[in-house]
Amino acid sequence: MKFRKLISMILVFLMVSLLIVGCGSNSNSNKASKNNKTTTTSENAVKPGEATPRNETLYISGLQWGPPTTFNPLSPSQTSLPLSATSIARELTYETLFMYNQLDGKMYPLLGKTYQFSPDNTVCTVTLNPDAKWNDGEKVTADDVAYTFELGKKYPVSWSSNWNYLDSVTAKDETTVEFKLKSDNKNPLMVEEALESVYILPKHVWTKIEEKDNNDFSKISSEVNENPVASGPYKVYYYDNSKVVLIRDDNYWGKSPSMWGKLPAPKYIVHNIFKDNAAGDTALRQNQVDVSQQFTPNIQTFGPNIKTYLSKPPYYMPGVIPWLVINVTKPGLDNANVRRAIAMAIDYDKIAKNAMSGYSGTMSPSLMLPLDSEQKLIDQNQLAPLQWKSNDIAGANALLDSIGAKKGPDGIRVLNGQKLSFKVECPTGWSDWNAALEIVAESCKEIGIDVQTYFPQQSVWNNDMQTGNFDMGMYSYQGIGISSPWARAYQAMSSNGYVPIGQTAYFNYGRYKNSEVDTLLNQIPTITDENQLKDAWTKLNEIYLKEVPMIGLMYRPADFYTVNTSVWSGFPVEGDGTNIPPNICMDGYGIAALYKIHSSK
Repeated sequence: MKFRKLISMILVFLMVSLLIVGCGSNSNSNKASKNNKTTTTSENAVKPGEATPRNETLYISGLQWGPPTTFNPLSPSQTSLPLSATSIARELTYETLFMYNQLDGKMYPLLGKTYQFSPDNTVCTVTLNPDAKWNDGEKVTADDVAYTFELGKKYPVSWSSNWNYLDSVTAKDETTVEFKLKSDNKNPLMVEEALESVYILPKHVWTKIEEKDNNDFSKISSEVNENPVASGPYKVYYYDNSKVVLIRDDNYWGKSPSMWGKLPAPKYIVHNIFKDNAAGDTALRQNQVDVSQQFTPNIQTFGPNIKTYLSKPPYYMPGVIPWLVINVTKPGLDNANVRRAIAMAIDYDKIAKNAMSGYSGTMSPSLMLPLDSEQKLIDQNQLAPLQWKSNDIAGANALLDSIGAKKGPDGIRVLNGQKLSFKVECPTGWSDWNAALEIVAESCKEIGIDVQTYFPQQSVWNNDMQTGNFDMGMYSYQGIGISSPWARAYQAMSSNGYVPIGQTAYFNYGRYKNSEVDTLLNQIPTITDENQLKDAWTKLNEIYLKEVPMIGLMYRPADFYTVNTSVWSGFPVEGDGTNIPPNICMDGYGIAALYKIHSSK
């Protein structure tokens, strides 16, 4: 049960990250950092509260929808964390050991310099960058890394589930950390994921907090941590009800030749807190936003200064697959042919055009994103005969006819005495998802399957998905990372997530079980031979295409990376040779963009 609770916490945080939902209170007006050691490190800085020079300030939007209430990375209320914290994989204030690059599927050094697995994958040894320091001047050491991971064993924090795969994390010397994998659940992929997702905290700071709060997690996690001691290039400088301001740490260790070799270009990073997307879009049009991470319809109409990573549709790099999760225990939906007929009937092209404003490429049914790093893992020729096409009404009708699903007087098909009439749901207000499900319902009507859309409040939808109180529901399992596509397939199809209807599931909401799938999911993380790995992934995708436990409806970007080049230039775009991914200049290796851009004012 503990494992499931921890998985739940991780999945909730991932979902919150994908949806970029923020909340806050109005109690933090006119706040500024108080520790002189950590605030007077940028020369000629404006006073907190004063306007920052436009040519030194990078304005971003779409990450913060209310004033921050905490800067504590241990807080369970991570939706209130500001852009400088860990809620959306920032590398601005807190830093990870390594950075993932979705363009090439590789890991790049940050606090960590190198990592290597032993030949039998029982130990991963990480060497730290000896130049790494905290913004209070103390060195980042292996003790800090071990301490941070141990916090996940000690308290229910967002990285606790890593201990499902780890036996120990030990500081061997000042710059060497040994990660010992569990022998009975050996998974190098998830250990690599931890290296690029767990934000390292300073032991000398947090042990004092633990001591002060008598190791009471409710107190520790309630600490505001207003002036974070961290290792990144920016510090929390000022925030109020209208904005959050970060200031560059001109003593940042990363300017050493062993890392970036210089400081990032913007002295300030400011996130104005807009009331809604429309206000953010207006600011983007008026050159008041430089980097936007929000869904903006018809971005191609915003003018020549507004750029996306791709110059043509779908404009954004895919990073997530929102799925139509099917409850395979429901009569009618327990038949793989019915599920396949639904998949064949859906008009994916219409979803991409209407629901996603053209921001989704052509769907190619599989467990994989259309990225080279994932596509190289499967044999497309072998899978092609099993893949369905968009809006194949004739094929879907023929399939249903072949299994004896006949239409009744009302036009709705009946199979084995069960009327094929179902409800499909996602939260109200999620406009692109709502629109997608309306198209699903329209498509199913054409093949004699009655689908009614249902858009409850998010809390109701979440409870329905977890307890199995649904027929079909929309959900996004893990998106992009070094462990994908394995983590995505595991969360969607592993029997480890199965619980009976009525009990709370934390993944595999569709209650799908297949022993062959479980075997493949157990084998894939340990396979080192490329041909064997490709065979395993191809086989797993074959099973998915035959069984259809869920249906990918669209490709959605991990980040809606939209930039305005009227003030800052040099943002990464496709084909520029930089290999910098479109991760809004601050997610994973996307932070490399801050060292490439320059002010044109």
